Amino acid sequence: MNLNDKVYVAGHTGLIGSAILRRLKADGFSNVIFREHSELDLMNQHMVQKFFGEEKPDYVFFTAGKVGGVYANNTYRAEFIYENLMMQSNVIHQAYLNETKKLIFFSCSSVYPKMCPQPMKEDYLLTGSLEPTNEPFGIAKIAGMKMCESYNRQYGSDFISVIPTNVYGINQNFTPMDSQVVPAMIRKFHEAKTNNAPEVVIWGTGRPSRDFIFADDLADATIFIAKNYSENEPLNIGTGKDYTIQELATTIQEVVGYRGKIVYDTSQPEGVIMKLQNISKLSELGWKYTIELRDGVSLTYKDFLEKQRLV
Repeated sequence: MNLNDKVYVAGHTGLIGSAILRRLKADGFSNVIFREHSELDLMNQHMVQKFFGEEKPDYVFFTAGKVGGVYANNTYRAEFIYENLMMQSNVIHQAYLNETKKLIFFSCSSVYPKMCPQPMKEDYLLTGSLEPTNEPFGIAKIAGMKMCESYNRQYGSDFISVIPTNVYGINQNFTPMDSQVVPAMIRKFHEAKTNNAPEVVIWGTGRPSRDFIFADDLADATIFIAKNYSENEPLNIGTGKDYTIQELATTIQEVVGYRGKIVYDTSQPEGVIMKLQNISKLSELGWKYTIELRDGVSLTYKDFLEKQRLV
């Protein structure tokens, strides 16, 4: 990648896209382009075709998509599969037609089988059925990964799929029922503290474990991969360490300063028990994360408080 290359960040207002945008600007990339949804609807084939034909970006970071936590994935199943399939298909195809040098497609850990051996290696993909609560989203992402691989094999393109673990950080969606686990908990504990509530209820048993990566670390890994990797096989991105939901809740409770009780509602869904990705392939390339969970949660809570002050 050269600093004067034209770089398109699809989904620049989201958690991952905004982190990549910050990193590109900090690194001195002078020709970074993006569009608001009102200017470019990625589900609209004609609009995407026109955009790529006019702009012809050298690099594309595809972070756009409909995302959410367990509740959102299980409730809005049709939207999750339809919207993600439409957006990624339009962008990947137009990137090929307009000779984009490299495209980075962002998948997620939901693509791995529900009963996947741990830690999850990239070659465990498509070896079993998915977790039912987020199956539509996972299937859409698998389709996007296979689309990148297929275009590489047939047309010689350089479209890379990355599989981040659970991402959190600055510019997150904190809506209670639609957000992912870290921002949802931050909001819960903050509101409980503000309202002097005696307890905070967390879905599930607290036993499931997850790896959490700060968005700016993910952006760093992505730029590193764009410069150093060109293979058909996807790459896991994570820290290689996992925390139980109970450990996460305790960490957020301490950062927020809430002194009440944590209660676990075991009648509610909680997803698979363990989800830890094997990051040996990325580690062997020479990349490692830098931001620990507590530090990342503190930065995310600070961002949440700033957003609250702007409301």
